[in-house]
Amino acid sequence: MRIAGVDGCRAGWIAGIATLGSDAPPELSVFPHWPALAAALGSFAVVAVDMPIGLPERIDGSGRGPEQAVRPLLGARQSSVFSIPARAAVEAADYGEACRLAAAQSQPPRKVSQQGFHLFPRIRELDAWLRAHPQLADRVFETHPELAFRTLRGAPLLHPKKIRGAINPDGMAERRSLLLGAGLPVETLLARPPRGAGADDQLDALAALVVARHIAAGRGRPFPDPPGRDSHGLPVAIWSFRAARDATEETPMPALPLNRSEIDRAAELIAGHVRVTPVMRPGAGSFGLDRSVSLKLECLQHAGSFKTRGAFYNLLSRTVPQAGVAAASGGNHGAAVAYAAGRRGVKATIFVPEIASPAKIEAIRRFGAEVRIGGAQYAEAQAACDAFVAETGALKIHPFGELATVTGQGTLAREWQAQEPELDTVLVAAGGGGLVSGIAAWFAGTPVKVVAVEPEGSRALHAALAAGRAVDVPVASVAADSLGARNVGDLVHAICREAVERVVLVEDAAITRAQRLLWRDCRLAVEPGGAAALAALVDGAYVPAPDERVGVLVCGANVDLAALVALAG
Repeated sequence: MRIAGVDGCRAGWIAGIATLGSDAPPELSVFPHWPALAAALGSFAVVAVDMPIGLPERIDGSGRGPEQAVRPLLGARQSSVFSIPARAAVEAADYGEACRLAAAQSQPPRKVSQQGFHLFPRIRELDAWLRAHPQLADRVFETHPELAFRTLRGAPLLHPKKIRGAINPDGMAERRSLLLGAGLPVETLLARPPRGAGADDQLDALAALVVARHIAAGRGRPFPDPPGRDSHGLPVAIWSFRAARDATEETPMPALPLNRSEIDRAAELIAGHVRVTPVMRPGAGSFGLDRSVSLKLECLQHAGSFKTRGAFYNLLSRTVPQAGVAAASGGNHGAAVAYAAGRRGVKATIFVPEIASPAKIEAIRRFGAEVRIGGAQYAEAQAACDAFVAETGALKIHPFGELATVTGQGTLAREWQAQEPELDTVLVAAGGGGLVSGIAAWFAGTPVKVVAVEPEGSRALHAALAAGRAVDVPVASVAADSLGARNVGDLVHAICREAVERVVLVEDAAITRAQRLLWRDCRLAVEPGGAAALAALVDGAYVPAPDERVGVLVCGANVDLAALVALAG
């Protein structure tokens, strides 16, 4: 079945059309009239359109109920939501008559803007088609692109799409980034718009397509809820989607130290500081697999890994003393703390073990932090960091044993679910477990299974779940610089014992093979820890059911390029 996102444009209507279950990029076309668009779609599941549906006979307040419900969510972008007048005014062909009828049928009396009046022919065209096809009316949903973008970002947008009628490049870039994060192909986002449509119209149609995809998956969210009906039975609501299970649903939830509402708050706080990273579907045949998998490319995050989320949440939610912050890290956490501290103007001291890769140490220094070698393994670096904190009063940012860190990492799962609402299982690499516990806390109580992946030679989480408590393990793995924690600690164990479906182990040879495949098939330069989750699929450590929809987290890109070249060769 087909779905579409539609927006009005100079030449009529621009539509982004996709087929449910297909990895093919959406088709972009312009149609002069709505009936032509409907004929081209044929049988369809959902159409989301940026155009008012459902016209009341009278308006009380600042517009229809949907406009009044949506505006407070948009911050400075509230003005993008037009006040649609009563039906009689929309049906008037003369501007003066439309203003007279709008004022007569609204309280307080309101006239019609010139910009709104220019929309009336398309509103009438859509309204007439829906009334002539009542059997299809419940498959066509009014949406608003700024609400869709706000939902994707988790907060109001930073930049307007236009300034004084001219395209704002920063606003367009912000919206393209969000659509890329939602899984739309970069070639589609950068394509020249079809004749008769503008680049902004194209992005709005693609935002509507994202909403249509979520509605088709049962994740639609109407404003107001439930929708009203006009005198012709047409729905009166603006639709977006839920990135999360609604708080009123009574799905049993395990008792965890972290819940979704806390992750929601973290996402709001770090929005604008971290990137919305994209998802990719390379297609069946990639990596030698007989199925298509969804890759979440967190390797494209600031500082090269997911760790930036937790670093920013620590800095933004906790009091930072004059001595600054300190962290112990195999590299990625240190780079993330250094990056976040640099952006916030905070002093950072990072303790690294001798096994840390030169590429990661260079990144930490490049971001402006002081680097100290703290022993042969991660545990020794952590001990040196603890001594420094006790001496100086610096704020310690633990890579996985601090609730703020785990909460920040959980925002990745919130974002991922908004991009890929139909996944059954996600595969996530585990070292200290801060990432997988944050993700598991988000998905707890939902049908999505979280499977942790660890190297054979670095299995702290596997050992903890087997022992029923956090225990020390020896560490010897090609991925030890990022997945080399000796003990996951009590916080990670408490979350994962309740919310992680299981842990699978992969050999180092499978990890390096996954690295090569990510480079060969996707040209992704990924470190061993970043490739570990894919390794579980390519070596058979995790075997999905035939119809299971699997997501794989590619979590780190801080790889020594010389080592990768040698590996790929």
